[in-house]
Amino acid sequence: MQEEYAAQGIQIVAVSANARELAERAVEEWGITRIPVGYGLSKEQAREWGLFVSAAVKDTEPEWFTGPGLFVVRPDRTLYWSIVQTMPFSRPPGSALLNTLKFVIENDFPARGEVAP
Repeated sequence: MQEEYAAQGIQIVAVSANARELAERAVEEWGITRIPVGYGLSKEQAREWGLFVSAAVKDTEPEWFTGPGLFVVRPDRTLYWSIVQTMPFSRPPGSALLNTLKFVIENDFPARGEVAP
């Protein structure tokens, strides 16, 4: 759906805590061709973004990994919306997210959580 997002002026970027080799293998195996994929996110950086960090429970998993996070960042580099999960299941469908972002853009919907303590 990258082209549909791009038509709305939305750039998708993926970031992984995986090492370069694992990230590159995922890009190849999953056929990711038009989305930049970063790698090497540290535990400290993951925690700065509010991501949950977990230890491996299977031999096939990395020693540690992060739960998924989805962040919508405005062109002025301020955080607009975030979804942080403790489990890797039930991520929002791309089409539902795109429809919501279209509504946000069309209606200039304000960010929430802006009230200072």
